[in-house]
Amino acid sequence: SPVLFMLLIFLDPASCSVLMPAGNVSRKLSMVFRKLPGVSASGMGLRLSQKFMFLLFLSGLVTLCFGALFFLPDSVRLKRIFLSKTEIQPVTVGSGSENDVREHLKRPKDQGMTSAKVEAGIKLKSQSRKPPVSYEATEVRLAGGKAQEDLNLSRSKTESASEKVTSSNHGANSDTFSYKKFRRCLFKPPLGRDSGRPADPQTNERREKVKEMMKFAWDNYKRYAWGKNELRPLTRNGHIGNMFGGLRGASVVDSLDTLYIMGLMDEYNDAKEWVKTSLDLNSNGEASLFEVNIRYVGGLLSAYYLTGEELFKNKAVELGEKLLPAFNTPTGIPRGVINLGSGTSWSWGWASAGSSILAEFGTLHLEFVHLTELSSNPVYTEKVMNIRKLLNKIEKPHGLYPNFLSPVSGNWVQHHVSIGGLGDSFYEYLIKSYLMSDKTDDDAKKMYYTALEAIEANLVQKSPGGLTYMAEWRGGILDHKMGHLACFSGGMIGIGADDGAAEKRQHYLDLAAEITHTCHESYTPTKLGPEAFRFDSGAEATATRLSDRYYILRPEVIESYMYMWRLTHDPKYREWGWEAVEALEQHCRVESGFSGIRDVYTTSVSHDNMQQSFFLSETLKYLYLLFSDDDLLSLEDWVFNTEAHPLPIIRNSCLQDDATQEKTVSE
Repeated sequence: SPVLFMLLIFLDPASCSVLMPAGNVSRKLSMVFRKLPGVSASGMGLRLSQKFMFLLFLSGLVTLCFGALFFLPDSVRLKRIFLSKTEIQPVTVGSGSENDVREHLKRPKDQGMTSAKVEAGIKLKSQSRKPPVSYEATEVRLAGGKAQEDLNLSRSKTESASEKVTSSNHGANSDTFSYKKFRRCLFKPPLGRDSGRPADPQTNERREKVKEMMKFAWDNYKRYAWGKNELRPLTRNGHIGNMFGGLRGASVVDSLDTLYIMGLMDEYNDAKEWVKTSLDLNSNGEASLFEVNIRYVGGLLSAYYLTGEELFKNKAVELGEKLLPAFNTPTGIPRGVINLGSGTSWSWGWASAGSSILAEFGTLHLEFVHLTELSSNPVYTEKVMNIRKLLNKIEKPHGLYPNFLSPVSGNWVQHHVSIGGLGDSFYEYLIKSYLMSDKTDDDAKKMYYTALEAIEANLVQKSPGGLTYMAEWRGGILDHKMGHLACFSGGMIGIGADDGAAEKRQHYLDLAAEITHTCHESYTPTKLGPEAFRFDSGAEATATRLSDRYYILRPEVIESYMYMWRLTHDPKYREWGWEAVEALEQHCRVESGFSGIRDVYTTSVSHDNMQQSFFLSETLKYLYLLFSDDDLLSLEDWVFNTEAHPLPIIRNSCLQDDATQEKTVSE
């Protein structure tokens, strides 16, 4: 190269004779150096100090050029030209990375610190389900008969998909997941003996009503918003939003398992075809790690486990790979926002001091363990287990988990604790990780029960009227407010009660029933509940602020009804569920779908013009399960992720025994 040639000249001019004819050396070099002071035109009269200065100058120039190429923020694409794929993989936890430093320096620009961009960021989170926009502000979770034989035949054809999948591109081993082995390890068929059809005529009639609601919501989505993320039923158009990073069809993916278990096979096949032909994972947008994981990854995983369609498994693993760069931080705690195309990640602009959110990085375990199960790639499980290790290591105030954690230092940023928005599904995933492991994950079990003891000691309160509720904790000061999001905790505490001594089990069942009762009481004369309700200044489960009076088709209260029905078979839970069905029909059903309402305290409703995808995935699914027999997605075989996507309990002992038997037969 020219640079090496110049260096060679300085060090040994005579050596240039091997590179050019001898007669040309003196003449051409004299042209190069004739204007340099102290150098004769006839030859290489350079002194040693001059040679040193030129070497120093050239080395500085080379260093500057390569430094600009590799370290300036906008040089990522150029860097990829020079570095192999393995060299730019996420770093191991605790090692730090130059990527991390660069992203930290970029963050003010990327997060949009001008008031306009901050406002845009708040608007983004206001459409998200978990966690909400701000810990202070509103915590928005942007939440048969004769035909049965033909339906079962259709399902059996669907479930006859191929069993094996090629290993992941991230160094997976040769082991493959066998769908037939998995199905043999279930205690009961996923859809039960008769698709969960209840014997009681009234209950079956109610179940059919929920099914009709699902078909109505789906048909209008398909008619007016097909391929978009959600339906705007009043204006009859689609909503894309900006929390899925360019991904489309959130309502399609969220609905796959609901359509399938309800036996809406034509609708399910339309959804499957859309996933096959139109779900483009090569988007280059900025997505919520949490929302993409629970809706898209969770929805695709559950669709695969229910149907055996390889399409869903392959899509889930491909998308899971795109989420891995979010973990590229000094601690391994992922940031909340990721560009699915470039892999760049950063924290939410509204999050305190660039922190990550407990409910976001704590709500990955179920899906990531199954990604490892299907791909034979341990990296997914390693990522979430590292999060758990860090949380076990750091000190927790009064045994509680605050909602904000720095992904750089690994320290808590604020001491705000909530079982509602910002914290909720972290606790849910602890107990469900234990259950999903076939009760072998003792670490998750210990973390859950220790956290629950701290919650009982510090947050569980009793109102003057005798209602049990979960307050919020702000650095030692209780805020006597409970969000609709926190109403999932009745079901969570219920499913976690089936472990330990009998008296402890009854204690947790009683606590679960009390919290579920409180959430039912928050459901107003319209029989729909507000976003948040308070227990101070004489208030009893009442929204005292106008900003807390809205309902966006949320599922949490109905979720607890479903779990409590299965655990106790107390008929009041089905009655409360039917009240909610009637209220949804009366106040939320419009001509072209279902819409949230702005004030649950008035019967003259004002609609928000949004049919949330989680209404199809969670609210209607939990209602359908509430009015079905318990063998439809039996809790002995399945856990539900926080978007109500069923994921199977992993029985490694069964799978291993099955593999041993097959080997013996083969031999």
